[in-house]
Amino acid sequence: MKPSCENEENMEADKAAAPQKEILITGFGGQGIVLAGQILGKAASLGDHKEATLTQSYGPEARGGACSAQVIISEKKIHYPYVRSPDILVCMSQGGYDKYADLLKIDGLLIIDQDLVQASGSRKETLFSIPATRMAEELGRKMMANIVMLGFFTALSEAVTIESARTAVTGSVPRGTEEKNLNAFNRGLDFGFAVLKGRQKKAEGKKGAH
Repeated sequence: MKPSCENEENMEADKAAAPQKEILITGFGGQGIVLAGQILGKAASLGDHKEATLTQSYGPEARGGACSAQVIISEKKIHYPYVRSPDILVCMSQGGYDKYADLLKIDGLLIIDQDLVQASGSRKETLFSIPATRMAEELGRKMMANIVMLGFFTALSEAVTIESARTAVTGSVPRGTEEKNLNAFNRGLDFGFAVLKGRQKKAEGKKGAH
């Protein structure tokens, strides 16, 4: 299901964001972590006409080893392409979370696959979770978990616009799978908007109780 126009318009209107965002996506080989970083970079640079860099790293094994994609999105020229203290940390493996969680800024956004990552500490206000892999399996293809996560990320982060992200997805996935991947993206996006709406209602309820 596609998110409502009202949700999209509200999100686009709120895009007077910080001049630079440092994003770290982490997981293990075979999850499409680097592809997620590439899609994000394309959405920012080609769609939103911002500066963007991507650096990537793999563990000793290509499949199953540690893997990360570092993306920086900026309104200005980027002089250093490596993420030192991420504004947003996306974790799709426990090993990635354990390795990078301490680098996240105090007020940074932490996004996890809730079936694969157990987050510790007290980041309740900035922690968001989604069963991305499970949702991808329900859609018939576990390998689309990265695209589900990208949709969720797009709803929460305001790092890229929705239409730019959608265009980057269709231009990056294997030919013939565009519709399935867009469906996966929209599932994650809808889930993100639902989570945000739930938190907003909860916050309003707390205010009303005082």
